Amino acid sequence: MTTMTTRPGLAPRLTALTKVVELGPGRLDKKLLDEAGVLLQRAGDRLKLSSEHTVVALAGGTGSGKSSLFNAISGLELSPTGVRRPTTARTHACVWGLEGAGPLLDWLQIQWRHRFSRASALDKGDSQLHGLILLDLPDHDSIRALTDTEADRLIGLADLVVWVLDPQKYADASTHRRYVTDLAGHDAVTVFALNQADRLTTEELAELVIDLNDLLRREGVDHPSVVPTSAVTGRGIESLKSVIATAVSRRRAAIQKLEADLHRLEQRLGEVMPLGEALSAPSSVDEARRMGLTDALCDAVGVPAVGEAMENVYAERSNQWVGWPYPRWFAKLRPDPLKALRLEDVSAEIRGITTGSVSAQSAEVANAVQALADGLSVGMHPVWRASVHQAARSRSGQLPQALTEDLTEVAPQLDRVPGWWRTLKVWQYTLVAAFAAGVIWLLAGLLMPGQLPPQLELLGDGAALPWVGLMMAAVLGLGALSGIASRNFVELNASRERERLEREMRRRVAAVSATMVVEPVERELGRHHAFFTALRDLSV
Repeated sequence: MTTMTTRPGLAPRLTALTKVVELGPGRLDKKLLDEAGVLLQRAGDRLKLSSEHTVVALAGGTGSGKSSLFNAISGLELSPTGVRRPTTARTHACVWGLEGAGPLLDWLQIQWRHRFSRASALDKGDSQLHGLILLDLPDHDSIRALTDTEADRLIGLADLVVWVLDPQKYADASTHRRYVTDLAGHDAVTVFALNQADRLTTEELAELVIDLNDLLRREGVDHPSVVPTSAVTGRGIESLKSVIATAVSRRRAAIQKLEADLHRLEQRLGEVMPLGEALSAPSSVDEARRMGLTDALCDAVGVPAVGEAMENVYAERSNQWVGWPYPRWFAKLRPDPLKALRLEDVSAEIRGITTGSVSAQSAEVANAVQALADGLSVGMHPVWRASVHQAARSRSGQLPQALTEDLTEVAPQLDRVPGWWRTLKVWQYTLVAAFAAGVIWLLAGLLMPGQLPPQLELLGDGAALPWVGLMMAAVLGLGALSGIASRNFVELNASRERERLEREMRRRVAAVSATMVVEPVERELGRHHAFFTALRDLSV
């Protein structure tokens, strides 16, 4: 047995169809997918079988003379013919060159008792038919055929089909509706034998041939091959055998049949899923859309508001540790700015993040996901647009809780006191102590001159008082400068802390959205791109 070698182009197209079938469930009609699966199975089976044999099926209705034509071509009385109501109930096969044909006949499911070999064909001048497997199919319009799909099955499996039409029913609507209208693109592997030509005059036959050609062209057979025949007189038998012999000698009919079937299926797929601009649709989520989704989810979580609140609370809490104490003490005499700014409420809200009491807004999260899917699916086929939206929403119900739980880990620690705050507080209270000491010195010198004990007489020295005043002024200035500097450092640090918090929260939001939204969407976009790439490759 020789395995059939496909010409360049058929194998990639079959591979493309395999991909379409793989990605089609849920997006293509199941009946169409089943047909594609059957074609792939048939192509795989046929290409594994003998390439030295060409299967030619004689198909026709009751009384068309199909069996007589079968016997005339084979030169033997192999298929029974009737007089009153001639019908063919079982498929008969005549093989020119039996070697290697067994597996192919088994695949065709031809019963052993209905297989015949023309081993002596070379002696009869039929060498051009070597490699032919000629089938006489059951009548497709007989009563038995209504419950027996053998004719339909073998018409689909045959490499070349010869439709045997009789002059009275050549335009039969049932035949054309069930079979002929599906032959568009199958011109090279379809022949029409207008049989029983002996019953017509030359003029009538010519008129019928013209009419049949016109009818076939109207039904999509662009280049019909019509051969008038007569099994009684032998007219046209050699012409039909020549047509069959050409197909057999070229060893191309099986490939042409598969190519025609692929073309017809590709046209049907194209009607359902037009290629159009489908391949221009994105196959992944670009960086700009990722950032847009992250921005929208950050707004849904309230990242900017949390960052701003944290910055305010950080700056306000620093008042307890840094800054020149005297102004702070005087400020206590005025209304509390914390209460005026309601920062205590903000502080409580931020603390709520650590307990999981603050969560992302589900409606805003849904809107962000919807916007991403809308932007990516513009121009897509409705089926694929729906699948992209479904992929985007596949985990959206879990997304708000996932964002809240993940952000809990980076919530700000409001009770944390930086070390430099403590150091600066020691320094500032040292200056406070120095200023207080200066005040005591100054008062002692002014109020009790000469009245102090000898060990404290320096405090009463009037000459030192100007220097004490200068020292006190320096302490005040140094304290004020350190207070201003510390406030600037606090504000700068608060801004940095806010940026760090927002950056970390944004990073985590981006990671969660990538896992729960972007990845499912990209998988669907990849399927969309692979599907339409396969459709494009199928139509090459």
